[in-house]
Amino acid sequence: MIRKTILTAMLAALAAATATAQDPRVEISGTAGWTFSDGVNVGALDDSPIRVDPKDAFSWGARIGFNVTPNVEVGGLFAMQSTDLEVSGIVNRSVGQTIYNYHGYFAYNFGESDATARPYILGGLGATQYGSLSTAAGDIGGETQFSSTWAAGLKLFPSPNFGIRLEARWTPTYIKSDPEGYWCDPYWGCYTFAEAEYSNQYELSGGIILRF
Repeated sequence: MIRKTILTAMLAALAAATATAQDPRVEISGTAGWTFSDGVNVGALDDSPIRVDPKDAFSWGARIGFNVTPNVEVGGLFAMQSTDLEVSGIVNRSVGQTIYNYHGYFAYNFGESDATARPYILGGLGATQYGSLSTAAGDIGGETQFSSTWAAGLKLFPSPNFGIRLEARWTPTYIKSDPEGYWCDPYWGCYTFAEAEYSNQYELSGGIILRF
């Protein structure tokens, strides 16, 4: 349900952009690269921390973007990483895992729209889905969490309709919050505060762009 909602929001953003743009220009991209991942602490046993971390692995993705102005772009992206989930602590083991990312984004492209080289920055909101796990004890269902994504890159256009994309992208995914203690003041009283924990994906990728 969350996946369908995010995809619907992406399509709605593209439809709105189409209605307001003076000079429509769509970019469809495919990318492939390598993602460096880390996870979170999930507890401790006998004072030994237990962590769950996705392993660094190959990743790929696709996106569609629409230039609402010569420099401003809106769109949606999908990315997937097939990896192993490592559990470390008292017992070390690996379990196959697939991570999916769904994000709507805004990007700013520097330079003129017909330039052969265009640096850009990108920010987006959406969700990261961790696929189901098959273990000796049975299957565990997947989990979807809120995430953002942030990128900087370079587009190279050897021709008006074909380009190459080089990008570095960071996707932090909220996993949980751990209680850190209490805070008290004379007006509001006392309350607990917590520290959020995130699983991070750092992707270096390249790909092609079809522009029309």
